Amino acid sequence: MEQSVLMTLLDELIQSWENEVIEFKQADNDYKTDRIGEYFSALANEANLRDVGSAWLVFGVNNKTRAVVGTHYRPNPEQLQSTKMQIAQNTEPSITFRHIHELQHPQGRLVLFEVPAAPKGLPIAWKGHYYARAGESLTHLGLDKLDEIRQQTINTDWSAQVVPHAKLEHLDEKALQKARESFARKYANRFPDNEVMNWSVPTFLDRAKVTQDGKITRTTLLLLGKPEAAYLLSPHPAQLTWRLEGQERAYEHFGLPFLLNTTALYQKIRNIQLRLLPNDELLAVEVAKYDQKVVLEALHNCIVHQDYTRHGRIVVVEQPDKLIFENEGTFFEGTPDTYIIGEKTPRRYRKSFPCPSHDRTEHDRHDGLWYPRNVPQSGQTLPAHARLPFGRVQSGTADRVRRCG
Repeated sequence: MEQSVLMTLLDELIQSWENEVIEFKQADNDYKTDRIGEYFSALANEANLRDVGSAWLVFGVNNKTRAVVGTHYRPNPEQLQSTKMQIAQNTEPSITFRHIHELQHPQGRLVLFEVPAAPKGLPIAWKGHYYARAGESLTHLGLDKLDEIRQQTINTDWSAQVVPHAKLEHLDEKALQKARESFARKYANRFPDNEVMNWSVPTFLDRAKVTQDGKITRTTLLLLGKPEAAYLLSPHPAQLTWRLEGQERAYEHFGLPFLLNTTALYQKIRNIQLRLLPNDELLAVEVAKYDQKVVLEALHNCIVHQDYTRHGRIVVVEQPDKLIFENEGTFFEGTPDTYIIGEKTPRRYRKSFPCPSHDRTEHDRHDGLWYPRNVPQSGQTLPAHARLPFGRVQSGTADRVRRCG
C-alpha cells in the first residue's frame, strides 16, 4: 500500500478513534506477542459481528492524546513479517494478519496491522480463548456474541453460493449436453425438444436453476464443471470415491463433473450376473447382482443430501456381499428408522438449491423420500438396497428392503 494511501488511512482511523474494530498502542520498543494475539482474536470477531472487512491494530500512536509518537517495534522487516506466522500458529482456526504495513510518518515510524474479519460461522480463538471488545476495552467473547457468530451459517446453503471467478469455460461440454437432454426429457410437456437444444448456455443454466442471474454457483461446478475447475471449490475435494474391499483391494477417485462421473463410478462396481432357480421352475433366471437404477439413485441422493460444509468425499465401498454408500453429515431432521418405515416426511432440507440430477432418479410421491423400485417380493432372494436419506447408506437383504416400500 502506498505511503500516501496509508497516511490517509491513518488520519481516518485517528478521527474515528478507538472502537470495537480499531485499537491504538504506543508500543515504544516491544509488545508481547500474546497480547497481540488477544487483540487479533477480539478485533477479528468484532469485525465479523459488525460486517466490516478489516479491523486495525496500530502501533506508534499514544492512545490517550491521539498523538503520533512512533514505535521501534521489530524494526527489521523480516522479523516484523514473522509476526504473521506467530499469530497463525496459535489462532483457531488458523488465521493471521492480512497485511502488516509500515508507515514513515513525519513524527515517527508506525506499524498498521490489518486484521481480517472472522469467517462466517467461525469465531477466532487465541490459545483456546475467545476475545471481544467492550468499547475500547479487551474482554472475553460473551456467549451471546459467540452464538451470533456460530449461527451465521446454519441456514446458509453451501451449494447455492456464487463462485466469483468461475466462467462458462470452466464447464464440461459433454456434461452440459447430458444436462440439456435430461432437462428436455423431464419438461417435454412444457418445452419442445428443439427449443431447449437451441437455448444459449446461460439461458439453459438459468432455466435449469443451477445458476443465479447467469452467475455460476457451486452446484453448477459440482455437476457440470471440468475436472481442472475443481480448484474453484477448494478446500472441498469435489470427489466421489469407489473402494473395493475383500480378497482384492482397489480404489479410484472420480472428480468433476458429478453428472457424468456417477455413471463412471457405477461401471467400476462388479455387477455380475446371478443364476437363480425360482421355486417350481425348471430353468434358471439370470439377474444382475445390483439393480443399476437403485445403485445410481442411492449415489445421486448421497450427492443431493451431503453436508458440503464438512468438505468430505462421497465414498462407495464395494464388499463381496454388499455396497455401502457414505457421505458427510448427519440426519438433518428425524432419525433413520422413521424414514425406512415410511413414517417421516421431512419439513426442511439442508440445501434448497435445485439439482438437475433429480430428473435422472425416481422419486416416491413423498417429496424428497426415496424407496427402491423393482425390489424382490416375499420369498425371493434377489439382492437390493435400502437407503438412509442422510449420512451412511448400506445395502440390505430382501427382507429389509420390503419394509421400505
